[in-house]
Amino acid sequence: MAKIKEMTVDELEQFIEHKVVEILGDPDAGLALKPAFRKKLESILKKSSKMTSHQEVVKRLG
Repeated sequence: MAKIKEMTVDELEQFIEHKVVEILGDPDAGLALKPAFRKKLESILKKSSKMTSHQEVVKRLG
């Protein structure tokens, strides 16, 4: 495992999140989504997959 001082901000955030879930457990585990919420979420995910990421815009525009 990398030392904390060698981690990027994203890696550190993921590490902390993993540890919190490991200690406390996932509060949403076992819960079901309501059908209306599931439809809305699926709709959002379909739209967002068509969007260009920030990183792609930076690459294109330099």
